[in-house]
Amino acid sequence: MQNLTEFPANATSHKSLSVIIKVCAVIPFFCVFLCCIAVMLHIFASHRHFLDTTRYILFAYMMVNDTLQLLSSVLLFLFVMGQVKFAIVYCAPLLFVSTATFQNTPLILATMSLERYVAIFYPLQCPAAWRSDRIWIIILSLWFISCISPVIDFSIGKHDPAVDVLSTPVLCKNVVVNSSPIQTLFKAAVSVLFFAVVAVIILFTYVRILLETRKMRQDRVSVNKAMHTVLLHGFQLLLSMLAYTNIITESLIVLHANWRPEDIAFFNYFSFILIPRFLSPLIYGFRDQSLRGHIRKTFLCCSTKVKPFVRGCTTAF
Repeated sequence: MQNLTEFPANATSHKSLSVIIKVCAVIPFFCVFLCCIAVMLHIFASHRHFLDTTRYILFAYMMVNDTLQLLSSVLLFLFVMGQVKFAIVYCAPLLFVSTATFQNTPLILATMSLERYVAIFYPLQCPAAWRSDRIWIIILSLWFISCISPVIDFSIGKHDPAVDVLSTPVLCKNVVVNSSPIQTLFKAAVSVLFFAVVAVIILFTYVRILLETRKMRQDRVSVNKAMHTVLLHGFQLLLSMLAYTNIITESLIVLHANWRPEDIAFFNYFSFILIPRFLSPLIYGFRDQSLRGHIRKTFLCCSTKVKPFVRGCTTAF
């Protein structure tokens, strides 16, 4: 009888330790991300010239979007780790925000690449929609497009008749709320379409700017910086696409390691959801000379007033 009771106790203890380790890995990581994003958003809010420049507004929008995406995904992660169950009516908004912000990321990258294209090819006659006082129209359009997919996804799903949306407690996971095959097919099709369109836009802007560098004899520095920025957007898109390598990584891990399904899911979540969202805005922000100077001064002299540090539009990014 003693041996029979030891195994469940050991299994429970091992599972509890595993949950604690996962939570302790995610929470500090997320707190560091929030700290860095808060510093950069504070710099944007404290210096008017950032809010008067379209590319900085789009960058701030990307940081807000990534923060919402990580916040919703970390909350879902904690609920699953703690086996917290609640009604679908409370779970659906979290899943909606997580899905919409995830799909919004490639749209923002495409918009930022197009902004660099417009700045290079139409420096004196910038279209009205790309001016800093009108860019909110494009931002609202991106939100609208990214919200269409989860709305359709939830609409076409077939819910279990035994589950009451208002009262039946469920584990808040996509596989629980959106489990029908048609939903899986729809999400796959939308994801492929989003990333394919964005990849084409980034490739198009990169090639056009690359060809422009061969024609221009003056202001090559700004054109080269724009080309490198578009290339960075392509790298950010690759980071975002890592989230769709779950099936491949799961197959490789199963073949070469004896991991539990929940450990494989956590590895994919930490490696292909958290880390790319963490690196993307930080790489982009620290690459900019003006923003990097403000970040350095903020961390080194938090108690002193930071003086404006601008090197002009052509030196940024």
